[in-house]
Amino acid sequence: MTVGEDHSTEVGVGPWVGEPPVGEHYDPELLAHGDRRNVVDRYRYWCREAVIADLDTRRHDFHVAIENWQHDLNIGTVVRNANAFLAAEVHIVGLRKWNRRGAMVTDRYQHVRHHPTIEEFVAWAAGAELPVIGIDNLPGSRPMETVTLPRRCVLLFGQEGPGLSDVARSACSQLFSIAQYGSTRSINAGVASGIAMHAWIRAHAGPPPA
Repeated sequence: MTVGEDHSTEVGVGPWVGEPPVGEHYDPELLAHGDRRNVVDRYRYWCREAVIADLDTRRHDFHVAIENWQHDLNIGTVVRNANAFLAAEVHIVGLRKWNRRGAMVTDRYQHVRHHPTIEEFVAWAAGAELPVIGIDNLPGSRPMETVTLPRRCVLLFGQEGPGLSDVARSACSQLFSIAQYGSTRSINAGVASGIAMHAWIRAHAGPPPA
């Protein structure tokens, strides 16, 4: 047995059993006391900096942005989805403060950048030569199911409720909607972000590491 045995219902693994492994990516504290973090098995006992460095070698070409004018509670879910699908960065546009609970600590491994205004975000995207792709159920939006998202892009989501602001809409080079079949008028930004990111993954990404 090389990995700490743990027969409880706790997440993760217990202290390492036997001779500890050697390598700068291992965290001595985690090896000694166990690793209960929300990470995949390949990163068990790795220090945070080593996990980020490894992720940085594989990050995808898309970014994700969300407007935050009213402390949108969906932002944590957007960050968690961005980590799951390995987005290059998440961009918070508007208020700097956001509820991190929904991120389930994934923000520790995901690059998050803040832009005080939509204009500053748009200027950044232009400098990075990244088209801004709006995801919203708006008149004139093209069904996302009928297109292929660009490989290099920023997927922009609006505030829960009003959706993309007028300024944000005008900054988008393309607008796509997500098909809905029930009675609800819209789905929240957290869910929409996961659907859009997975659409990008299906178009451009290979299988994840074993």
